[in-house]
Amino acid sequence: MATYNQGVFRTGTYGGGSGSDPLVPEPVSAQIIQELPTQSVLLQRAKSVPMSTKTNRLPVLDVLPVAYFVSGDTGLKQTSQQKWKGVTLVAEEIACIVPIPEAYLDDAQVPIWDEVRPRMTEAIGALIDGAGLFGVNRPSTWSTDIYSAAVAAGNVQVMGNGVDIAQDVAFLGEKLARQGFSIDGFASRPGFNWRLTSLRNSQNTPIYVPNLQGTPGGTLYGYALGEVDNGAWDATKAQLIAGDWDDALVGMRADISFKMFTEGVISDDSGKVVLNLMQQDAQAMRVTMRIAFATANPVTTLQPTSTARYPFYVLQSAGSAS
Repeated sequence: MATYNQGVFRTGTYGGGSGSDPLVPEPVSAQIIQELPTQSVLLQRAKSVPMSTKTNRLPVLDVLPVAYFVSGDTGLKQTSQQKWKGVTLVAEEIACIVPIPEAYLDDAQVPIWDEVRPRMTEAIGALIDGAGLFGVNRPSTWSTDIYSAAVAAGNVQVMGNGVDIAQDVAFLGEKLARQGFSIDGFASRPGFNWRLTSLRNSQNTPIYVPNLQGTPGGTLYGYALGEVDNGAWDATKAQLIAGDWDDALVGMRADISFKMFTEGVISDDSGKVVLNLMQQDAQAMRVTMRIAFATANPVTTLQPTSTARYPFYVLQSAGSAS
């Protein structure tokens, strides 16, 4: 449901009685304690492709040449072919506007815009990951999301088939290698690193020990493992996604751009004015970005059939949606 009347406004009740606004406190510390905003796993792991126009078409190897033995000294040498197919990147715009009344900004004891900006960036990262990984609000011009495409190709490993998670991951790595792809990184649900850290052998010794002096995390079988903690991960569908992240393509048409407005109007999709910045003494911060997403499924020497291969594999718990 589209919304046009949301923003940061002064509210009367925050659970502590009338007037207990945490950003416009009475004689209370103005320090805001919050977690460092997270970024997008796709922007971190996928291959970045610069775009000079809205649409960019990339060639992907689709048919490999075949060699033949020559029959005898005067036998005819056969011909072969090599083909490519196109993967299309279409940049779509992402935007967000946060309006704040100037009176609220004046009374606040913290630089509110400094608090708003990273959260707007985080919201864009979550939107990109949700669409690219699980198809949430995915534009029709983008490729099928990684999870759905992996399931359609049969690239699903259910936890519990091995003796532990480590063996489950090894199974999916082997199956991906038999399709001609190699894993170069993992993305997982929040808390997955702790699940690995709890693994023990028969002598009750930890199996996965990335760094006992730091935070859980690091590598899994030598490849980077990152938790998607921006709210985009759907743990009901997958616990872990592994694959060749160079085959996930993110087209960058325009990077994240912020702009401040002190004049202008904000209207809904019917044209009704919701907020007049000049007349109602308000400011608004707008963030925009133009980005495309697609996955490539290049032919490999081990699997020439496109429907039987895909460069990503999903690890899911028993009973997960698929």
